[in-house]
Amino acid sequence: MANKKPLLSIVTPCFNEEANVEELYRRVKASVAAVDKYDFEFIFIDNHSEDSTVEKLKALAATDPAVKLIVNTRNFGHIRSPYYGILQSRGLATIYLASDLQDPPEMIPEFIRYWEEGYKLVMATKPHSEGPALMHYMRKSYYRLLDGISDITVVNDSTGFGLYDQVVLNQLRQLNEPYPFLRGLICELGYEIKTIPFLQARRLRGITKNNLYTLYDIAMLGIVSHSKLPIRIAAFVGFTLGLVSLITAIVFIVLKLVYWDAFPLGIAPLVIGLFFMLGIQLMFIGILGEYVGSIHTYLQKRPLVVEKERVNF
Repeated sequence: MANKKPLLSIVTPCFNEEANVEELYRRVKASVAAVDKYDFEFIFIDNHSEDSTVEKLKALAATDPAVKLIVNTRNFGHIRSPYYGILQSRGLATIYLASDLQDPPEMIPEFIRYWEEGYKLVMATKPHSEGPALMHYMRKSYYRLLDGISDITVVNDSTGFGLYDQVVLNQLRQLNEPYPFLRGLICELGYEIKTIPFLQARRLRGITKNNLYTLYDIAMLGIVSHSKLPIRIAAFVGFTLGLVSLITAIVFIVLKLVYWDAFPLGIAPLVIGLFFMLGIQLMFIGILGEYVGSIHTYLQKRPLVVEKERVNF
């Protein structure tokens, strides 16, 4: 009996990607065809799609035992479901890529080559993108901001597309994160990361699932998970404004006492000062709320996802 080949995993999250999953499957199979010293499992995790994505994936799984499918009971969000899918892989290394075809599967052999050289993490980065220029600029600016305020060095321009060694995933499984920021967690572990730049293609079919809320959610999750600087800035500015307000109040009182008849207090300074202080307070209460919300999520200890069914496992 021939010895089994080492297993590598490929994980792809899906939500309403009926226009892309079949082409993605074909391109992944073509990209790994030449890497014949490994067996591959191709795991799709569907986040309760409302179109025919699941039906198409089940049809692929019926003809190819290497295709495996996890279907969630509901939409568990753009952060928890992909992370859960990665943790379900069994390979010596796991390649993660999105299902919208903006992450080119043709890079998989290059990931494997660097992994074979000893890198535990091989990450694709997108310094340039064919997508909307404003969105790309905002993403680049955010990751440079996060890198500047974090205690760790964050991989700029990363989307999570890349290869994760089994050792790294075992470390992540021990963390038991209920709402993980994967791109920050892998940097926290301290392994050397090999980066490979690529030109991100424009989405050709389907509708992007990233809206203003999801982008804000990812941004704030990264900040509150890996930096205490915002809340410390809030405290520092609060102390500073309190001191300035006290000095201003003393100056106004002295001037009023010295020039009682010639120095009217006026309503404008009071109204401007009041609304300014209220704005600052609300902004910092919001920052504090993000940290409290993060703590609340950890204390709830809810599952990352709940599965409805599995195919080919």
